[in-house]
Amino acid sequence: MSLSNPASTPEPSYTAKDLQTWLVSLLGELLGLQPAEINIQEPFDNYGLDSTQAMIIAAKVQKLLGFQLSPLLVWHYPTIESLSQRLAEEFGGSDTELFQI
Repeated sequence: MSLSNPASTPEPSYTAKDLQTWLVSLLGELLGLQPAEINIQEPFDNYGLDSTQAMIIAAKVQKLLGFQLSPLLVWHYPTIESLSQRLAEEFGGSDTELFQI
């Protein structure tokens, strides 16, 4: 599975599981943790995630999925499990106010 979105290929479709795997890897990279150390049901703030890191996550998700994403979404959906579920629900649809908070 490759979660890249080159402009020359059609937009891929990501499941919540795909997004969970990608978010676990991203969070691990940001925090210096191994993926096995990250629980998808653990709140982001329990990992010490700060606002700068939330902005990085939002920017990388925006680049991957191609729509505007507010860093506040990390606090509205405070776990990898809940965030990935929400992103999977919205991905492929039109932009909504939820992502423009």
